[in-house]
Amino acid sequence: MKTIKAILVDDEISNLKGLEKKLNKLFPQLEIASKFQIPEEAISSIESEAPELLFLDIEMPRMNGFELLSKLRVVNFQVIFVTAYSEYAIEAFKKSAVDYILKPIDNDDLKEAVNKALKNISLELNQDSNAKLVELLSENIFKKNKVIVPTAKGVSFIPEEEVMHLEGYEGYTRIHLIDKITLTSSYNLGKFEKLLSSKFFKCHKSHIVNLERVRHFENEGYIVLDSDYRVPISKTNRKAFLELFS
Repeated sequence: MKTIKAILVDDEISNLKGLEKKLNKLFPQLEIASKFQIPEEAISSIESEAPELLFLDIEMPRMNGFELLSKLRVVNFQVIFVTAYSEYAIEAFKKSAVDYILKPIDNDDLKEAVNKALKNISLELNQDSNAKLVELLSENIFKKNKVIVPTAKGVSFIPEEEVMHLEGYEGYTRIHLIDKITLTSSYNLGKFEKLLSSKFFKCHKSHIVNLERVRHFENEGYIVLDSDYRVPISKTNRKAFLELFS
């Protein structure tokens, strides 16, 4: 039987111990790699230990569970949220591949959520599951000045100020960053347009630019960003673009 590595995060030690006890009894194939009461301490461990499953409390002091996820560079594991608060987008959870458990934890609810996660892990459905996680965080919870990017490796949370330009390409989107790194997402450009903040402007049917990176407008039809990075702008969008700076 394959061992599945899991990490537990909850600010209350009694909840951590109770969940660990239930998991050890019901799912011997799970290896509890780490447990954390302080979410800030969990971040580096999650990134270094590469768990396949994360049990994450939502309501925690200083940093809630959604904020913790946003601070990870990539999310490429299954997530089960644990919450005592049913008002946290429960309907959205039900419709997505992401699962949740209400406190106090019921054994049947725990079995259902974990079995769902284990099935996704066995079928390597992290990408589909994380696409639902993107929708949940973006549309129902928060944006936190991050561009949320589903990729082949998981979900990336990129600070807006690090994004230079988004480029639509054959139904995919290339996200060009200021450090010259490019990410490719299965989301099309129209999907990103709905998720981005007002800091971004669609200057062309295939291009969205970060307005904070704009340095020059060229009459022949280009926007110049930092480091002389040039992006085409369509004639129909020039007036609206220039009015942003008038």
